[in-house]
Parts: sequence; C-alpha cells; structure tokens
Amino acid sequence: MSSAARFIIEGRVQGVSFRAGTREQAARLGLRGFARNLPGGGVEVLAAGEPEAIDALAAWLRRGPRQARVDALERTDAAPAEAGSGFQVR
Repeated sequence: MSSAARFIIEGRVQGVSFRAGTREQAARLGLRGFARNLPGGGVEVLAAGEPEAIDALAAWLRRGPRQARVDALERTDAAPAEAGSGFQVR
C-alpha cells in the first residue's frame, strides 16, 4: 500500500548536497517525490511509496549527508498523487 509524507528539514541543509543525497536514498528505497530548497534556508521533501521505505528515508533525513547539520525535522502526511513519477531535485 502506497502512502506519502512531507518533510521540512531545518539546519545547515543547503549547499551541503542534502537534496542530491536525498535523491540517492529515495532511489535506493524505490520512492517517488522531490526535494527542494525553501527560501528560509530549509529543505522540503515529499516522498511516496511503501511506508517502511518512507520511514527509512525519514531516519536518513534526521542525519543527512556528512556535511549537513539537521536541527529540526517536521513530518506530515501527504497525498501520494503529489509525488509524481521518479524522484526529482527541484
């Protein structure tokens, strides 16, 4: 059963390959969706797929790539249709 979640990640998450790392993790987990920078310095991630895969991505998002510093992660439910096909960096 497919589900979806939207994440807002705050901290040092722009300019540290956070979106590219997220795309790699999402592809490895078979997720659809996107990652994009937000004007305030955070990153938004929408991921759709199997609930276990979304949970695994959430665990990775709490850490991010080595250069990142995650101060806060907010997770809300989302509609799977919002994810589109594939996983894109916007």
